[in-house]
Amino acid sequence: MTEAIIPNGRSPSGGVAENGYFKKGCNPLAQTGRSKLQNQRVTLNQQIIKQMRMRAGAENLLKATSNNKVRDMVMVELSYANSNLQRLMEQLEGLNSSVEVYQNVQSSATIPLIPLGLKETKDVDFSVLFKDFILEHYSEDGANYQEEIDDLMDLRKACRTPSRNDAGIELLANYFNQLSLLESRFFSPNRQMGIFFTWYDSFTGVPVCQQNMSLEKASMLFNIAALYTQIGTRSDRQTRSGLEEAIAAFQRSAGVLHHLKETFTHTPSYDMSPAMLSMLIKMMLAQAQECLFEKLALLGIRNELFCLFRMAQEAAKVGEMYDQVHQSMIQTPIKDNVPFFWSTMAQVKNHHYRSLAHYFVSTALLDHQLNPSDDEDKQEKALSQLYDAMPDGRSPLDVLRRKDERHRIGKAHLQRAINGQEEALRIQGLCRDRRKLTVLQDILQASHKRSLAKFEENNKEDEFTDYMEAPDIISKTEQKAELEVPASIKVKVKDLFHRLGPLSVFSAKQRWTAPRTVRLKVEDRDLGFTLKGDAPVQIQSLDPLCHAAADGLKEGDYLVAVGDADCKWMGVSDVMKLLKDVDEEGIDIQVVSMLDSSSQPMPAKSATYSGGLPKTYSMICLAFNDDDKHPKARHVTKKLSFLSWGMKNKHKSASTLSLPTTDYNGALPIHKPCPTFPSSYNDSSLY
Repeated sequence: MTEAIIPNGRSPSGGVAENGYFKKGCNPLAQTGRSKLQNQRVTLNQQIIKQMRMRAGAENLLKATSNNKVRDMVMVELSYANSNLQRLMEQLEGLNSSVEVYQNVQSSATIPLIPLGLKETKDVDFSVLFKDFILEHYSEDGANYQEEIDDLMDLRKACRTPSRNDAGIELLANYFNQLSLLESRFFSPNRQMGIFFTWYDSFTGVPVCQQNMSLEKASMLFNIAALYTQIGTRSDRQTRSGLEEAIAAFQRSAGVLHHLKETFTHTPSYDMSPAMLSMLIKMMLAQAQECLFEKLALLGIRNELFCLFRMAQEAAKVGEMYDQVHQSMIQTPIKDNVPFFWSTMAQVKNHHYRSLAHYFVSTALLDHQLNPSDDEDKQEKALSQLYDAMPDGRSPLDVLRRKDERHRIGKAHLQRAINGQEEALRIQGLCRDRRKLTVLQDILQASHKRSLAKFEENNKEDEFTDYMEAPDIISKTEQKAELEVPASIKVKVKDLFHRLGPLSVFSAKQRWTAPRTVRLKVEDRDLGFTLKGDAPVQIQSLDPLCHAAADGLKEGDYLVAVGDADCKWMGVSDVMKLLKDVDEEGIDIQVVSMLDSSSQPMPAKSATYSGGLPKTYSMICLAFNDDDKHPKARHVTKKLSFLSWGMKNKHKSASTLSLPTTDYNGALPIHKPCPTFPSSYNDSSLY
C-alpha cells in the first residue's frame, strides 16, 4: 500500500491529525509489511518488559525467603521467565532478519540489502509538567500554551510512524531539531523536569529510561539513520536513478550514525554503543559501495581487457568492505546481539564479490591476447597494478606475451572464483533463514554455473599441469563510499514556544524576577531612560529622578510589554513606536530583572533506568557524585548473564552499561549463542 496522506477522522489507533489529515511524512494507518513488522516489534517489547518484571520479582522473593518450598516454586518461575525471555529475543532477532519486507518488489534480480528497524518508544505527556514550569519559571499562564504543547505531542507521536520517503526524514529531523530548543526552554541543568523518556533497544528489546534529552536526541538520530536505510533498500536498483537514491541514502545513514557516535558517547542503550555504531557505519558504507559497483555494471560489462581489470578491482573493494563488516560482527560483545542472518549475509557477500573479481581477471586473461596493434606499456601497467607481486615472480610483459602463461594464470583465477562461490553457497545453506535468501541463492548459483562453464570451455583433455594458486587482487575504486551528514539534521526550525521570548534571555538556565508593572509618564517629552539591544530591549541611562525610576524601574531591566502589546521580540525602533504616543496620563509597561544564576544549587542526580538492568547514571550524575568524590577510582563490576540466576548476586550496580557476552572461538557460528540478559534491578515505581 502506498504511504500517502489519508483523510483522517481521528483513527482508532491514535493517528495524529493536522487540518483533517495526518501530518506530512506520517501515516499510522498504512498497512504495509514494514508497518506490520513495526507493530510486532512493539508487541515484543511489551512482552519482554513483562517477563523482565516477573524475573525481577522472583529474584527478590528468592533473596527474601528461606522457606524451601517457596524457593523451589520461585526457581520454577525463574526458569519459566528466562526461557520466555530467550524465546522473545529469538523472535526479535527474526524481525531484524526480515530484510525481504523492505526490498523493492520490482528488483527481483538484485542482491538483498540490510535495513535497520526503527527504535520504539513510549508516549510522553508533556502537558502538566510543561504548564507548571511555564507558570513557575516564566510567570505566564501555562494554559495559554496548551496548543503548542499539543502540537509537540502530536509531532512526537507522528515520528513513531514515518513514511519511507523524504517527507518522513523531514518529519523526524523537524522533531530532532525541536529537541534542542525544548532543552533550552524547559530542561534546566540545575533541576530535573520529571519527564521520563523511554526507548527500547532495537536488538535486545531492553527498555532504557532517562529524564534528560540525551536519550531522546540519540534515539531520534538512530531512527533517522534507520529510515535512510529503509529508503535505500526500497530503491529500484535496476535503474540509474534508483541506484543513486540508494547510494545517497546509505551514505547519509552512515553519516547520521557517525554523528550519533561522536555526539552522544555515553548513551546507555546497547544498540547505540560505540562498538555497535562502528559496525553499523561499516555496514552502511559497504552497502553504498555495493550500489556503486552495481551502478558501474548497470549497462553491462564490456568484454574488454581494461574494463574487466577495472571491474575486478571494484568487485574486490566491495568484498574487502564486507569482510571488514563481518570481522566487526564476530567481535565481542557485538556477536551475541547482531542477528545471525546479518553475519551470514556479510560473509556470503565477501566471498561472492571476491569470486567475481577473480572471474573478471580470468576472463580478461583467457579471452584476450596481446596483438601487435595493442599498447604493450598500457597493458603491462594495468596487469602489474592487479597484484602486490606477480605470480611465480614473472614479469607482467612476459605473462602478456606468452599464451600458455596467460592461460595458466587465468585458469588459476577461475579456480579461485569457483572455490569462493562454492564457499558462499555453503555458508548460505547454513543460515536458518534460507527462505529469505532465495534471490541471493539464485544469483550465487547462476554465478557458479557461469564459472564452471568457463572452466569447461578452457579445460584441455591433454592438460596435466598442476594448477597454481592465483594471488589476491588489489582492491581499488574510482568512487569510494563516503560519510555524508544530511543537512536536514542541522537546519533551523520554528520554535514551537516562540511566544515565550528570545532564547538568549528566556531560557531554562536563566533566572529573572516576575514581571513588574511600572507606570511610565512623559516629563518634558523625556521618558527618563534610553533603550538598547535587540529583542528584548534593555533599559539604560536611567534617570534616578524620573517617575519610572520612582515606580521601580531599574537599570538593565528587560522590557517585555507596553500596555497590552507583548514586545519580547521587538527591537528598539518597534518599541519606540509604541512609546512615542504616550500622553500625560502615561502608560503601563512590564519589565523583568535578571537574577544571578551562580548561586543556584548543584544539579540533582539524573538516574537512568534500563528495564531489568542495574541502575546507571548519566554524565551529569558522574560529575556531581556525593558518595564518591573520585569517579576514576570507582570499582566497576561485571554483570552476570541471566543463565546464572540461581547464584547469589553479590555484584553492586555499575556506573556504565554493558551486556555480558561470551568469547568468540574463531569458527563460523552455526548455532548462535543464546541471548544474554543482565541481572535485574527491581524498581516497581518506574513502570
